[in-house]
Amino acid sequence: MRETEQKLKALMLMGLDGDAVAQGRLLSDLSAHLKLFFARRLGCDDADVEDLVQDCLIAVHVRRETFDRAGLFTPWAHAIARYKLIDHYRRKRVRSWSPLDHADELFAPDWTDDAMHARDITRLLDSLPINQSDAIRKTRIEGLSTEEAAAATGLSPSLVKVSVHRGLKALMARVGTGGDDADR
Repeated sequence: MRETEQKLKALMLMGLDGDAVAQGRLLSDLSAHLKLFFARRLGCDDADVEDLVQDCLIAVHVRRETFDRAGLFTPWAHAIARYKLIDHYRRKRVRSWSPLDHADELFAPDWTDDAMHARDITRLLDSLPINQSDAIRKTRIEGLSTEEAAAATGLSPSLVKVSVHRGLKALMARVGTGGDDADR
């Protein structure tokens, strides 16, 4: 699921930056994703599924400027899809119920905690000097080795290690999790 999120968000960001090919690919890839989303909820009514997918794609395209670049894309798109589905149910006057055993199928995954954590981490890292924040992002978040991070940042491997150490120490001190105790 994270691969899908990363791919769709990257396409969305490129589309927001004016890349028409990426925008078209986003809508195409999102179309397949939304077909599954609506088909699980509506059954095999292909006409309604296709109509909802098209409505949702139009809404995503029209509202793309409201997308928060720091946020996650799929929860944003799922929110639009849920509203379109609710509108569909209202138009059709559908009243459905489901046993509580299957209630989890009615809801999209809640990634708000992930989004809030990502936003907090971004804010904390942005408060550090650029060498420290880049070194932490490359090694701790992206998972690059010290050598790979050095090549990507233009720093020496030893400077990457020092920057990570100093940056993490500063972050621990800021969030109050034992920045002074870390050296004991």
